[in-house]
Amino acid sequence: MISALIIVFREVIEAGLIVGIVLAATTGVPHRSRAVALGVGAGIAGACLVAAFAGELANLFQGSGQEFFNASILLLAVAMLTWHNVWMASHGRQMARELKAAGHQVRTGERTLTALGIVVGVAVLREGSEVVLFLYGIAAQGGTTATAMVAGGALGLAAGAAVSALMYLGLLTIPAGKLFQVTSGLITLLAAGMAAQAVIFLQNGGWLEFFTSTVWDTSWLIKDDSVAGRLLHTLVGYSEAPNGAQLLAYGATIALILMLMRLVNTQSSTPKPGHA
Repeated sequence: MISALIIVFREVIEAGLIVGIVLAATTGVPHRSRAVALGVGAGIAGACLVAAFAGELANLFQGSGQEFFNASILLLAVAMLTWHNVWMASHGRQMARELKAAGHQVRTGERTLTALGIVVGVAVLREGSEVVLFLYGIAAQGGTTATAMVAGGALGLAAGAAVSALMYLGLLTIPAGKLFQVTSGLITLLAAGMAAQAVIFLQNGGWLEFFTSTVWDTSWLIKDDSVAGRLLHTLVGYSEAPNGAQLLAYGATIALILMLMRLVNTQSSTPKPGHA
């Protein structure tokens, strides 16, 4: 029971924090709940398929299919998060103004819902498939009953959802004008962390073999598998012992997103001919 509770709790936190940030980033946008719900549903369905065909997936690409698949969905999420931040760089001010208007009729954000819906789906897919595989492993080892596993999983789900809800409610206390800045910063760090994690999967699969030496080790302070470590891993991409390639991917992702946001923001604020 305890094992199931811990596994479900930590995986729900990781997916739930991302869902909370996405909901906060789309505050006031029509149909955002539907987009997020579709993402969650697609992620759960995908997680069940991944778990069901885990063996076949692992045998692809000379035995590194699982690593390649994980890296691919993470890089897809990075692309979608980058798209959202770049789009917000040119529309955020307008959305903030409309949020303050009567009725909160924000319509310009609908275009970014698809991208963030995909991110939610990827997050649920990742964590959901891990939950299924981990729980299957616990059941295969024996020593626990199905009732105990269900009870532990339910408690872990409730606890993880509560922590995620607190994160979301905390973000909502931020004034609308600053909310987009905060969520853009969080999304940038999310994307950087996912890019660094994708590098690890590619290295494990033998696709990348450079800068593999550990740069530092902070396991004495915060371990990866601790609750604090999991939270920091989700929010800012924390790793207790990152290697050079991870740090390179992390820094490059942040630099690319900031550069594209600055470029788009500059273009959107430049007066067009005839409108000066």
